[in-house]
Amino acid sequence: MHPALFLLLLCPATPHWRRALLPVAVLVWLLRAVPALGQQAPARPVPPSPELSLEQCLQYALSNQPLIRQARLDEQTNEADIRIGLAGWLPQVNLTGNAQHYFQLPFTVFPNEQGQQVPRQIGLRNTSTFSLAGTQALYNNEVWLALRSARPSRVLYRQITQTTQTNVVADVSKAFFDVLLSQRQLGVYQADITRLQRALKDARARYDAGVSDKIDFKQAEISLNTSLAARKQVAESIKAKTAFLKQLMGLPNEQALQLRYDTLRLEQDALADTTLGVNPTNRLEYQQLQTEKALQAAQIDYYRWGFLPALSAYGNYNTVFQNNEFSRLYSRRFPNSFAGVQLALPVFTGTRRLQNLRRARLLDERLDEDLVATRNLITTEYEQALATYKGYFADYQLGKRNLALSQEVYDVVNLQYREGIKPYLDVLVAQTTLRTAQLNYYVALFQVLSSKVDLQRARGELPINY
Repeated sequence: MHPALFLLLLCPATPHWRRALLPVAVLVWLLRAVPALGQQAPARPVPPSPELSLEQCLQYALSNQPLIRQARLDEQTNEADIRIGLAGWLPQVNLTGNAQHYFQLPFTVFPNEQGQQVPRQIGLRNTSTFSLAGTQALYNNEVWLALRSARPSRVLYRQITQTTQTNVVADVSKAFFDVLLSQRQLGVYQADITRLQRALKDARARYDAGVSDKIDFKQAEISLNTSLAARKQVAESIKAKTAFLKQLMGLPNEQALQLRYDTLRLEQDALADTTLGVNPTNRLEYQQLQTEKALQAAQIDYYRWGFLPALSAYGNYNTVFQNNEFSRLYSRRFPNSFAGVQLALPVFTGTRRLQNLRRARLLDERLDEDLVATRNLITTEYEQALATYKGYFADYQLGKRNLALSQEVYDVVNLQYREGIKPYLDVLVAQTTLRTAQLNYYVALFQVLSSKVDLQRARGELPINY
């Protein structure tokens, strides 16, 4: 049963009681009903398709990664704190009620005609009072601070969320590339095993035919076993790296995940403009410090103007019920009301305001030093990211050329071996060189893609809208 209805049922069945307690019951019902209107069920993550591209992985991570969800909850919590502070500008209204019974009425002394002090009882035995009191802040340093801090506080928490999103995008992108690299390495070993199995079969046939000795097929078997062991290691690493990618995405571990990609597009995405410089103001870390300075400026003004008085208006409306008979207590009322203005001036606070002002200014100077240090750090991070990208890009270009040359050499040597011109050892060397070139190419490609993410992050240009 609702508490408001329960309150009405408990009161005596007289119309005076019910009329007096009805506003109280309505107020209780409103206080319970209003918070329920703002409650919303939390959104549940929708399982994605098992096969995802990088963009789809990032979309899912930006919606379901726990760190991002926590940052958004922190934004909502901060918004609630702002509204709590700004509530001081709104009228504050309180309703109070009481009822009391005198077992012995109080006495007071009145002079009679002869000038003697005669005690007399005053008042009635049953009294009940309902008061509606309201106050309105006209100026208050506390609520003025809440008003000035509201906008930069919202900006700061929004920037914190964007920083978290940037970190998630960078981590998910690099984990995505890491899984792709292992998958491509697995493909290289699988193709190498297929070639070695065919070579082993041919070498065995040549040995059985007496064309060659057993050294050829023994070497082929050794190389095959080496590739089988390497394939096993890569296959197991894919499971661990995929689990890590799921963790970064906020994807349940039992959810299937397959990566979809286009090699040609990856090669195109590896290109980056290295002629652009870096602007520290583009970095969210620098912007957060600037926002913190705005908040600190509001704090400084709060202590600077702390000597100003607080001004507020107030008003009261009281209804008094009095009667010697309890059953007729609410049969007659005696209302009264008044309004006024209150001024509160801090005269002496033991220099606390001045010390707080000094401390706030020192914190502001510290933020200035943080800005200088952050600017230098951003410049250093950019130079390191740019150097890393250029080095990996050079490896990628050379690796791409070496891959084409190795494939050409292998095709020629393998053809010559089949025609009896080259020994099997040359084929084995060419095959090993091809496998190494393929592995180096994919390592260089995905290192370039990962270093490009770091480069964009250092510039403050990593996209977070997907």
